Amino acid sequence: MPLRVRLTLWYGTALALILIIFSTVLYFVTARSLRDAVDESLEETAAAAVRSLEERGFLPLVNEDELMSQFPELARIDKFFQIFSPSGTITIRSPNVKQHEMPLSPKALEVALAGRTLLEFAKYPKEPPLRLISVPIIFRGSLLYIIQVGTSMDSVEATLNRLLLVLLVSVPIALAVSLAGGWFMAGRALRPVDAITLAAQRIAGGDLTQRLTVPASADEIGRLTKTFNGMIDRLETSFRQIRQFSSDASHELRTPLTVMKGETELALRRPRATDDYKIVLESNLEEIDRMTRIVDELLFLSRTDMGEVKMERQPVPLDSLIEDLHRQASLLGHERDIQVVLRATAPAAVLGDELRLRELFLNLLDNAVKYSHPGGTVEIALTIEHTQAQVTVTDRGIGIAQEDQSRIFDRFYRTDNARTHTKKGTGLGLAICAWIVESHGGQLKVQSKVGEGSSFTVKLPLAPAAAKRPLTPS
Repeated sequence: MPLRVRLTLWYGTALALILIIFSTVLYFVTARSLRDAVDESLEETAAAAVRSLEERGFLPLVNEDELMSQFPELARIDKFFQIFSPSGTITIRSPNVKQHEMPLSPKALEVALAGRTLLEFAKYPKEPPLRLISVPIIFRGSLLYIIQVGTSMDSVEATLNRLLLVLLVSVPIALAVSLAGGWFMAGRALRPVDAITLAAQRIAGGDLTQRLTVPASADEIGRLTKTFNGMIDRLETSFRQIRQFSSDASHELRTPLTVMKGETELALRRPRATDDYKIVLESNLEEIDRMTRIVDELLFLSRTDMGEVKMERQPVPLDSLIEDLHRQASLLGHERDIQVVLRATAPAAVLGDELRLRELFLNLLDNAVKYSHPGGTVEIALTIEHTQAQVTVTDRGIGIAQEDQSRIFDRFYRTDNARTHTKKGTGLGLAICAWIVESHGGQLKVQSKVGEGSSFTVKLPLAPAAAKRPLTPS
């Protein structure tokens, strides 16, 4: 069942219950009010009659004309009265009931003998429903008369019947109009959902450029629209990165395969000396090592994407780590006649994984040496800035163009200058560095100019004071 139909049915059912309950309560409250008003009027009329008899001294009544002349309070058009003897026999009755037989009921006589007043409904043959009040008149401890005042309930019943008719007609009309309004409003409310559905269908067809118009109101639909657009933005970015990643990965793996295939085909064209085959095999081994590094780094990044790489959270003395890496980087720089200098260091400790931090800084140092000119200098500095440890690796190498600096942390991305300067890079090292820094809650920034060198800055939060204490061997 469509959501619009379900909403309308739920709304209609709830409204129908409310209208039925309201109509029922209204009918019974009105009926009770009208009947209470009738009872109050009967009681007032009966009380007036009793007062009149008391003022007369309870003298015997001759006939109704005498009574009506002396007690005009009883001459009400909408009421009638009867006066009974203690035995229940009619002594006097008002002229408007002379042609009707309305005897005193046994219950009214019993209650009157007990000295109490009785209100009751009565229905006599060929008579409309009546409401009666029977009031005993006690004189010197004896029942003298029973005054009964009554009125027809025709007007009350007619009013209630009209009210019932109005309710029976108006409630279905109101319900039908409300259902139509609910159907219309549900359609208006669900229109953005239909737009989202159509956009999702187009997106499923491969069109990731689709976006929804965000309504001005910040309601649930507005928030859903913003969330949907944000999700599509992330999907588009992810698919674009995946396509770029697939293209770059294919290119990086195809190059060594092409080299290996070409060298192998060339070696097999004619018989060659053993040294020639050895050269080909060594070249193939070098390319295989490069592909192995690419596959290993791809596997590592894939595991990080799936959250399978666990990071330790232990105090790491960063100053000792940097000093140790300086010695290793000096050996790397010696091969290319590049001097690695430790400019500054300060006692600092961070919470993290020592192996990953070592990999981070070693990658940065290796890149700095790799892209420096022979005879150049690479500088390392460890400083404290507020609550962060700041490690800076600076080189005077080929540099990075401004438009490339935002993309160098993408997987497989290498600038043209980098590809020309060295063939050994995989384009994955900086992506791994960025992940390690992010996993440690830090920041990795780059400043560079083409031909002047680059400066990579890593900022990591310092460990709590307790973690900065020297570690004791276990």
